[in-house]
Amino acid sequence: MGTILQDLRHAFRMLLKAPGFALISVLTLAFGIGANSTIFSWINATLLTPVPGMAKTSEVVQVCRGETRPLSYPNFSDLRDRSHSFTGLTAFTIGPISLTGSGKPERVWGTLATANYFDVLGVQPMMGRGFLPAEDQSSNAAAVVVLSYRLWQKRFGGDPKIIGQTMSINTHPFTIVGVAPRVFQGSNTGLRSELWLPVTAIPQLSADGESMLRSRKGGWLNALGRLRPGTSREQAQADLSALMQQIALQYPEATKGPAQITLYPLWRAPNGANAFFSLLLPILMALAGVVLLLACANIANLLLARGVGRQKEMAIRLSLGAGRWRLIRLLLVENLILSVAGGGAALLVTLAAARSFMDFAPTSELPIWIEVNVDGRVLLATLTLSALTALLFGILPALRASATNPNSVLKDESGSVSGGVRKSRLSTGLAVAQIALSLLLLISAGLFIRSFRATQQFNPGFNPQGVLVESYDLSLNGYKEAEGITFHRQVLEKAQALPGVQSASLADWVPLGFSSNSDEFIPEGYVPRPQEEIVAGVAHVSPGYFATMEIPLLQGRDFLPQDSTGSQPVVIINQAVAERYWPHQDPVGKQIKVEQKTAVVAGVVRTTHYYQLNEKPRPFIYLPLYQFYSGSAVLHVRSQGDVLAAATAAEQVIHQFNADLPVFDVTTLNARIGVASFVQRMAGTFVGWFGVLALSLAAVGIYGVIAYGTKQRTHEIGIRMALGAEPRDVLRLVLGKGLKMTCIGIAIGAAAALAVTRLMNSLLFGVSATDPLTFLGVTGLLAMVALLACYVPARSAMRVDPVVALRDE
Repeated sequence: MGTILQDLRHAFRMLLKAPGFALISVLTLAFGIGANSTIFSWINATLLTPVPGMAKTSEVVQVCRGETRPLSYPNFSDLRDRSHSFTGLTAFTIGPISLTGSGKPERVWGTLATANYFDVLGVQPMMGRGFLPAEDQSSNAAAVVVLSYRLWQKRFGGDPKIIGQTMSINTHPFTIVGVAPRVFQGSNTGLRSELWLPVTAIPQLSADGESMLRSRKGGWLNALGRLRPGTSREQAQADLSALMQQIALQYPEATKGPAQITLYPLWRAPNGANAFFSLLLPILMALAGVVLLLACANIANLLLARGVGRQKEMAIRLSLGAGRWRLIRLLLVENLILSVAGGGAALLVTLAAARSFMDFAPTSELPIWIEVNVDGRVLLATLTLSALTALLFGILPALRASATNPNSVLKDESGSVSGGVRKSRLSTGLAVAQIALSLLLLISAGLFIRSFRATQQFNPGFNPQGVLVESYDLSLNGYKEAEGITFHRQVLEKAQALPGVQSASLADWVPLGFSSNSDEFIPEGYVPRPQEEIVAGVAHVSPGYFATMEIPLLQGRDFLPQDSTGSQPVVIINQAVAERYWPHQDPVGKQIKVEQKTAVVAGVVRTTHYYQLNEKPRPFIYLPLYQFYSGSAVLHVRSQGDVLAAATAAEQVIHQFNADLPVFDVTTLNARIGVASFVQRMAGTFVGWFGVLALSLAAVGIYGVIAYGTKQRTHEIGIRMALGAEPRDVLRLVLGKGLKMTCIGIAIGAAAALAVTRLMNSLLFGVSATDPLTFLGVTGLLAMVALLACYVPARSAMRVDPVVALRDE
């Protein structure tokens, strides 16, 4: 212990004698470790903790029909009752709910779940209870609710006597039976639920609730299952797939489509934010690791240069009997102090950067929320990284310093030309590695930045510029269909008359967001293949929608105010529907059966992008809002000038007819469709900063190696100049070494980038993972920076006085 304390005291003294070196090293480590601990804090909050508050997450899997489809309630019930691979299967869905009763209605997001929901998740309510099996049997028994901790505090002031009280939801009374733990926010990663209701309560919340509980068609429930001990995910998947195939044979008309079941671990479940983060965050973590390697290489070069000045110290210690391990331990203690200081500074970086995660959350009607905390797991990861970093950047310089030959050093022989060249090889190798790693990071950054720019310049088939959107929901506030249609008409008429408004319309959906709606339909004259599922995306829109969105009408006519409940139902289809089901025919006038109504095709519009930027053309059907009623509506207002300036006036239009109706998600259409590009924006931002840091570290590293090597060769340069060498010959000599080092590093980095960037292909948009322009442009940039870093010490070498150089030791 006394020896260790002695080493610590000596290490602190040595570092205090070189404050510049210590400060640069700590700052470099702070950025390198901080980048890794920040990304790890995000991984910890998402992939490692997909459902906060859940017990034994690794035992729970998500159950999907086909690749990612949800299940219908009857199909789920059959799978739950007949499967033997799980200790429990539960199903749930999240949706908007209106808290009514006393005061102004409040719109929140709630989860409808089967009675065993909390049991399967292993979540114990902090007050009261969860759901009882009887509450899965009938809607009368299902009039109970479990509150989130947040809603309990916000709406009820944390009343300890809340259990047993009644609250009004969608104008129906529900008895409060429990309060969820503070950390639990629901089973959809990234979405925050404010309350939980039994799934059989859906008839009280939706006009279609009864049919949703009975129908096997489609799917609206996400399912989770807790595996039995000893049962693998593959075995459970085979079990459920066999059961699903039996169900498909038993109900062939109602279960068209895939009969296979896919199980996902929760860290990459497709029903929440981890569908994106399971691809993005591991790549960001790997690139942050490259940043840390660059930082280590940089500090290792600094230590090698510093070791030259400490050769006599090491030689004297060896001469006095110190063993090699003793010297290595002494140097590693110094390195450990630097790493701990860098780790401490990295924690400050992480505390500031970790919470910026929600800054990248896209504007959406969904309750997006991820709590990122710097907890014990993040602290342990930071400490581990600091210790590993000390070994990474310190072991090679320590081994080199401890291998000093005391005789040659004490006789001043180590400054010979051959000795300087030999000792510079390690520094040169580290600099080559820095160039290679920097090129890999810069190419990755260039690809993500170009991908994000492509999303900004992309034409989705409609014009989002200059459009204000704001939402309201009549179905949550007791409106019947006739009342709702009248309300929609009044709002649209007033909105169209607002000053500066070019056009206005209503729709129950915004493209390129998280929400989607699809339905089966029957096209006239088309004969489906056996078990073929005929499905299209569906949106309910008002007259004027295509003009507001600037979607071209290719054939037929637009919806009219006269297309109401008393007239012939009509629809407008996109080109994909026409080409798929009526090729080489005029689709206008054809009939389609959709949502239990037979409608006539009134027009055809251009196929746009509906759910994703890189999607293939897909069938889509627009239904007139006044014939196919939807209580949920998004008011679209295209206006001149400042779009958000019209927000207050547009909101007043809605409140003119109902002052208590909640109006939410007031923003621009551009912001709403930003959902589709938030992965590219997030990746471009962070990998871009990684690239800037990499370029800076590479420039400093190359400069340090060339400057150090040039200094070591001062005597040689003096001899060359005394023998007649011109300054340009010296310039060529120094730049030649730098150019050789740069070319080797670029070749290695380009080869690595060609292999690594292919892993990012699924996250890129509008640019190939091997885009030649990015590779050439970034390579040219790095080469220029490298040559500039070489030129500075080369210029200094040109000015060396031969007389002074010949006296140099």
